[in-house]
Amino acid sequence: MLIEPENQTVTRFAPSPSGLLHLGHAYSALFAFKAGERFILRIEDIDKGRCRPEFDQAVLQDLAWLGLEWSGEVRRQSQHMADYQTSIDKLKDLGLLYPCFCTRKEIQAEIENASHAPHGPDGPLYPGICRGLRLDEQEERMNNKAPFALRLNMEKAMALAGELLWKDREKGEIIANPEIFGDVVLARKDTPTSYHLAVTVDDHLQGVTLVTRGKDLFAATHVHRLLQALLGLNVPEYHHHKLLKGEDGKRFAKRDKSLTLRSLRDEGKTLEDVLLMIKL
Repeated sequence: MLIEPENQTVTRFAPSPSGLLHLGHAYSALFAFKAGERFILRIEDIDKGRCRPEFDQAVLQDLAWLGLEWSGEVRRQSQHMADYQTSIDKLKDLGLLYPCFCTRKEIQAEIENASHAPHGPDGPLYPGICRGLRLDEQEERMNNKAPFALRLNMEKAMALAGELLWKDREKGEIIANPEIFGDVVLARKDTPTSYHLAVTVDDHLQGVTLVTRGKDLFAATHVHRLLQALLGLNVPEYHHHKLLKGEDGKRFAKRDKSLTLRSLRDEGKTLEDVLLMIKL
């Protein structure tokens, strides 16, 4: 049995198999690989509507072409729903979750009718329509099989957790302000997890000590730090790296098919060519 050294930096690359990897993914994967002594791979495939097996396999092929090797088995989120349900159950026991039956249209209408609608990183905050529903009302709607999302009561959660800090390797010590997201969705009726919950639980279970990811996810770390405190999870360090952009100034996305690693290989580009393009 392989015994891993103690106090090693463990990093991860965690793409979603909803398209082919592009230059931005290559930068992120190589950044994580170079930042630690142990590198692990996770496939974030909880979105059944967008994720495809062929993209899952393409991730493995592209990383191998980049010369990256990962430690241990690949963790696929779709195979570990029980882990996320355990965390949901714990938050329920703490009285921090409530079912929200609102449609997007109802939420938008409530926001438009409000005299003041606070905004967060993802847009207008949820106005709390279902937060005050009585337990019998919640149970009746759930028994009638109404669609719902499980939201975190942010005010109660923050009161329970108290002041929290997290460390970013570029910006230093950060005071967590998860309230900027309002009552975030942590699960839905048919899917017992969301991005926020799944990545936080996974990083703990996989022993990640340094989370490297793009600056576009900096704000999300506020929520992740709160979940770590509520669920008693390990707190890694963070390093939010730059986002690669094209000549038009827009960051690379999966729609940029000409910049996928597969298309670049097909054009005859070498690994050295790609490294020059991403300037890592």
